[in-house]
Amino acid sequence: MFAARNHKHVAGTVSYDHSPPAGGAHSATWLNCGIYSTPVPNENVVHSLEHGAVWIAYRPDLASADVFTLRQFVVTHSFETQGYLVLSPYAGLSAPIVLSAWGAQLKLGSVSDPRLTEFAKHFEGGGQGGEKGGECVGGVGRPN
Repeated sequence: MFAARNHKHVAGTVSYDHSPPAGGAHSATWLNCGIYSTPVPNENVVHSLEHGAVWIAYRPDLASADVFTLRQFVVTHSFETQGYLVLSPYAGLSAPIVLSAWGAQLKLGSVSDPRLTEFAKHFEGGGQGGEKGGECVGGVGRPN
């Protein structure tokens, strides 16, 4: 856990102090929650984190069987009608999988790590970003 106090809406690219980011200034438009097969814009997904989303980022070279497992996880663990889970590849991760919520991050070495479920259950749809229950649909992005 760490402080992420900057909730400003900004235009353009933001330089974040965590990779992937887990809070801070962000786009005025959130990213639609769901499954993406290509990288997503940091500034939009950070807005989704503010609303209570959990971002599951994985290395682009993660084994296809592991990506399939993560995809199934998102389908079966999405919270309420909003979903509140984002899955996408992210280049340059320091671990195979990195989970992010507003002000919190967890690095995982394997899709079988039970902390995946624990982290998602703890933060998904939560108010840690200050906008509990904010939209996770109706923004930008076209999940698969």
